[in-house]
Amino acid sequence: MKAALKLELREARAMIAAAIAKSEEIGVLETVCIVDEGGFPLAMERMDGARITGPQIAWNKAFTAAGHKRSTHLFTTPPNGPALPGNEAFGIQLSFEGRFAAFVGGFPVVVNGAVVGGVGLSGGNGEQDTKAGLAALQALADLLASEGHTVLVEADIKK
Repeated sequence: MKAALKLELREARAMIAAAIAKSEEIGVLETVCIVDEGGFPLAMERMDGARITGPQIAWNKAFTAAGHKRSTHLFTTPPNGPALPGNEAFGIQLSFEGRFAAFVGGFPVVVNGAVVGGVGLSGGNGEQDTKAGLAALQALADLLASEGHTVLVEADIKK
């Protein structure tokens, strides 16, 4: 039997607060979604004035990052992004009834080397979504440091 870490609401809320704070700092209206290891939402927040399509897109990105254990933009990063035309996973974005997001804004949450969830952001451009996503991961790292856990805080995550 293997013991597993689980993201809880307090961690999800801390991550969202940090992502929203970073979004406000850089002047972008974001939706942020935190999912568990199965891709199901623990918490989601859409900033006032953010696009109404943001919640579904943010969830899709978080779902993809958690489920496939990699940052979503890595699927389409040239030249070897597996979802690019001619590569082995071309068309993967049609999987899971179109919920698979193969573009920037989704990051797996990796604690002590294991993927325990995902964070997805929608509303900014790729650079803005990445900054807010890294802020969320850093907030989790700061929160869990005193408990002896390590959190991977990187844009390009592939587990």
